[in-house]
Parts: sequence; C-alpha cells; structure tokens
Amino acid sequence: MPATSPPFPAAPPLDTARLSLRGHTRADLADCAAMWGDAEVTRHIGGRPSTEEDTWSRLLRYLGHWALLGHGYWAVRERATGRFVGEVGLADFRRAVTPSLDGAPEAGWVLAPWAHGRGYATEAVTAMLAWSAAHLGAPRLVCMIDPDNTASIRLADRLGFREWARTTYHDAPTILFERPAGAGAPATPRAG
Repeated sequence: MPATSPPFPAAPPLDTARLSLRGHTRADLADCAAMWGDAEVTRHIGGRPSTEEDTWSRLLRYLGHWALLGHGYWAVRERATGRFVGEVGLADFRRAVTPSLDGAPEAGWVLAPWAHGRGYATEAVTAMLAWSAAHLGAPRLVCMIDPDNTASIRLADRLGFREWARTTYHDAPTILFERPAGAGAPATPRAG
C-alpha cells in the first residue's frame, strides 16, 4: 500500500433535507455512548450494550478509518435541532468471516431509538452511498445484517444491496449483502 495521504483524511460534511452528517468529535461521545449503551440498539449488533469505554474505542476507530483509508463513519444529527440521530459510514473491519468480504468497503448504519421509523436511515445511508459513488470508486460495497433485523434488511434491499451469502460471525447467524457500483444510484446529497 502506498504511503500517500488519503484524499479524505477526515469526514467531509454532507447535508440532506433533514440531516447533517459530520465527522465525529469528542463532543459526540455522550450521545454515542447513550445510543450504543441501549439494549434495543445493540440487540441485532453484537447482542449486548456497549460501555462508554467500548464507545470511545469505536470513535477512535472511526477517526482512524478516515486518516488511513479516506472513508469512515459520520455522526448524524437533525439539521433543525442538532439532536443526535445516529451513525452511518463505510469501514474495513478486517472481519474474519467466510466468505471473505474481500476488502470491499463495509456499509453500516445505526440510529438512536427515538429516530427509528422516521425515514432518517434511508436519508442518511442514501447520502453516504452517493458520496461513496462519487469519491471511492469501489466496485462493490458490502454489509452484514442479523437475520432478525428486518428493518435493516428492508433498508438494504431498498438501497440496492442483495443477499449473497448466509454464514456465522462470532457464533451468530448473519447475512452478507453486496451492492455493485452504480446499483440504483441514489440522489446526490447537498454538500455541507
């Protein structure tokens, strides 16, 4: 791998009609820890609430993705109120899963419980996908979803992800999805 700086060493701001996507800062820790500490949120993501220590490590990992790879996660907030909505992004977690994710950027999304059912996930992930299509040039994106997480499966399907394998990850069943470049190209978000 060349020792050059990535074109996006930090999360570029993205705005949608209702949402603001920005890079994480220390000020996001309390909101992120509250979300990741909620059993409803983690029911399908790891199966147990995270501690503040776990969440701090997660934030550092997000920043490291941008610094090393030029892509990562955004903190999502309502534009009108500044209220924390959740997180969306692309990562390379080097997961030990079979079949392999082959170094494809892994899409992910998680919302605070109050934000469920408002269309915020669709809006935020669409912005992230549009940014990815414009800047990453990846031949495909992938994601992993718990088979019982029907809301995320519906969102993935609506945004062009298709199931390509069923497997286990950390001794739990999971479904792997992929989205070829240009699949149902989402509308481009407004730049922030």
